[in-house]
Amino acid sequence: MTVDSTAARKPRRSSKRAGAKKAAGEPELVQLLTPEGDRVEHPDYSIDLSPEELRGLYRDMVLTRRFDGEATTLQRQGELGLWASLLGQEAAQIGSGRATRDDDYVFPTYREHGVAWCRGVDPTNLLGMFRGVNHGGWDPNENNFHLYTIVIGSQALHATGYAMGVAKDGADSAVIAYFGDGASSQGDVAEAFTFAAVYNAPVVFFCQNNQWAISEPTERQTRVPLYQRAQGYGFPGVRVDGNDVLAVLAVTRAALERARTGQGPMLVEAFTYRMGAHTTSDDPTRYRRDEERELWEAKDPILRLRAHLEKEGHADEAFFTALEAESDALAKRVRDTVRTMPDPDDMAMFEHTYADGHALVDEERAQFLAYQASFADEESK
Repeated sequence: MTVDSTAARKPRRSSKRAGAKKAAGEPELVQLLTPEGDRVEHPDYSIDLSPEELRGLYRDMVLTRRFDGEATTLQRQGELGLWASLLGQEAAQIGSGRATRDDDYVFPTYREHGVAWCRGVDPTNLLGMFRGVNHGGWDPNENNFHLYTIVIGSQALHATGYAMGVAKDGADSAVIAYFGDGASSQGDVAEAFTFAAVYNAPVVFFCQNNQWAISEPTERQTRVPLYQRAQGYGFPGVRVDGNDVLAVLAVTRAALERARTGQGPMLVEAFTYRMGAHTTSDDPTRYRRDEERELWEAKDPILRLRAHLEKEGHADEAFFTALEAESDALAKRVRDTVRTMPDPDDMAMFEHTYADGHALVDEERAQFLAYQASFADEESK
């Protein structure tokens, strides 16, 4: 789906103004679509999408969630070693992903399955690493989407360095780096902020604040809203409703355009919620209450956009039925592909460690070969 890249415009319909003071306990953030599916205005960010574009965003979120759910199920069935679910964060990822241009470059963490979808990476290519059959199943330069980064926060430095190179090349593209609220406390992220600010790098730092850094809540990470950290480095920050795909699209589009036009970095905090576990090895019931999740389920990003589509008459039952069938087909393709992935060469782990070989690696290879051969000896007895 291609969305209009023209300057922000007022929506056709508006019921009230967003961005005003919220109810007690609610954070102030950019919002264009309420949890009930009503369009609202914001003085600084606006967007005008056609019904087709709105349906496209809905399709993106639905298919991303189905793929993600299928991957979780495959892990539970022993087909994947691990999986990091994005459940609840679809709007943050699809909205920001659709704001990028083809020539922009994306540096993800390990949970950006929706952004990968927007960049044209085949969903099945995301699963090889989690099945243990490759080190990343796609060419980063084919879609300008870097390989998943497991080391927390390091991709912020990679993105900043790449953005500095983009600026030196005189290109008008931008770079976007994704990380979570927990990663915002990492030294690598702080260093990235410093370099980006000093060198006016064309990079957008996109923080998905899903409220939990594994088992640590956000209040253990910071005493101020995360987006305000940007002020200390000399560039702007903004908090957006991360469950509002329209607001995320509008804010990220503006931030990327700002970077492309030489105005430097910007921090976008998408205020959202991780409805599932941190990864499939985590048990969130041990550190958070069910009531908290239920509160956020009422703000579900997919249900929100569906309510808007139905209220405005932008989608009929035939659309939703066809999308469900497409979702089922995607799930089947994912299952079939994962279960037929070829096993890697056992000895491949010893290749490409050193350019010219290494005595210790040679010794380890020989030991592993002997270990493998011992199983054949046992079977022959």
